[in-house]
Amino acid sequence: MALTNFTKLTTEQKKVWSRDVWKVARNNSFVMKFAGSSINSPIHRVTELTKTERGDQAVVTLVTDLEGDGVTGDKQLWDNEEELKAYDQVITIDQLRNANRKEGRMAEQKSVVNFREQSKDKLGYWMGDRFDQMGFLTLSGIDYRLRNNGALRPGFTHNGTVYARDTGVSPVGYALWDLAYSTDVVAPSSDRHYRWDFATKSLKPGDTDVLLPADTPSYAMLVEAKALAKEKYIRGVRSGGGDEQYHVFMTPLGLAKLKLDPDFLANIRHAGSRGGKNPIFTGAIETIDGLVIHEFRHVFNTRGAPAGTSSNGDHTGVPGRKWGVDGKIDGQRVLLLGAQALGLADLGTPYWNEDTWDYDNQHGIAVGKISGFLKPQFHSIYTGDVQDFGVMAIDCAL
Repeated sequence: MALTNFTKLTTEQKKVWSRDVWKVARNNSFVMKFAGSSINSPIHRVTELTKTERGDQAVVTLVTDLEGDGVTGDKQLWDNEEELKAYDQVITIDQLRNANRKEGRMAEQKSVVNFREQSKDKLGYWMGDRFDQMGFLTLSGIDYRLRNNGALRPGFTHNGTVYARDTGVSPVGYALWDLAYSTDVVAPSSDRHYRWDFATKSLKPGDTDVLLPADTPSYAMLVEAKALAKEKYIRGVRSGGGDEQYHVFMTPLGLAKLKLDPDFLANIRHAGSRGGKNPIFTGAIETIDGLVIHEFRHVFNTRGAPAGTSSNGDHTGVPGRKWGVDGKIDGQRVLLLGAQALGLADLGTPYWNEDTWDYDNQHGIAVGKISGFLKPQFHSIYTGDVQDFGVMAIDCAL
């Protein structure tokens, strides 16, 4: 039995379509705006595989500061050189796919070209959005079983059976938490995790159980966060003028709370230009004291999480519930990113495949991408243990 491909796409045409899909995904992806191939990027993008036995790994290399004090006077430096210490961070890769399928000619009165255009747009947006979700979950140390608003991810249907959340008996490979690199997600390290205490205007060790409703973000929180980042040797991203900058990410509601802080308002009002272009009127947030503030809906928060004191299964140290002693406080995990805060394996353009069923009556288009995420960690010479390399997590109330 011979089947006819309804598109008869050549290899070159498929490449063009797959590149177009990736262009849509990357244009829509917030994460990709901060990705670069150099060590001076918040998200270090690796585009080539390391020569491993199975060919399923990419590597980000971290080079730490020198520990020794050197030699003095005329003492011999020969044979007393200090070794550069490098830590290879292995990013496991996996494939993520999705597809659109038309029910049939009578059910869908659209041309093949329109169907392709719609699929390219919707599948491209889906891919970029999932990259954003997984990138921020990885940075925040949150299990892929949770959405970015703290709610459980929905179930899925396989061979006509509807499955809820993974219970150990459902088929593997139909949810984000089945990706090979999902098991590499780790909670924020001890020296990089804080909570904001509004009453004392200070950052305390991260413990969401003692968070209070009044612990909303403020200008004082940002100032102390930057100071801590420098004290903890989190290397910033070099700007064009050579200065170090840090990128701060908040939810839209979190940024709204920050804008209501009197100290923050005063700083914006007096630091910016006079007139209608002042950020207080335009809504734009400029660089403040070396911090570039961004709002993004996929910054982890607990607005969709259930209230209560019991955990719903997140194994990374952040209970899948609202925060506070009674589990009733909505909060957000503010992220401060320096250089190489996240590793991204980005291997090639997406796959674009088309297929037909029922004598060419049904048409389908599928797209897939091989990639991987990892939050780099290293053995810190300053704390004597393993720490996150380029990200600080700050929990505060909404």
